[in-house]
Amino acid sequence: MFSKIDVNGTGACELYKILKSAQPNADGSEDITWNFTKFLVDKNGKVVKRFDPKTSPEDIATQLDSLL
Repeated sequence: MFSKIDVNGTGACELYKILKSAQPNADGSEDITWNFTKFLVDKNGKVVKRFDPKTSPEDIATQLDSLL
């Protein structure tokens, strides 16, 4: 049911390729540099924002109302 996937490089999972290309890092790179990078996706599947690993779920929750 679960298996390890790559999130960077040529073997990256297609989902992560889509997420990263839609919302690159602040420096313009697409690579995920650390675990717990988060992406906010709206109800239409548009990638709205990328959050660094230190961003808490509570901080992200404040942005959800505008997407519902």
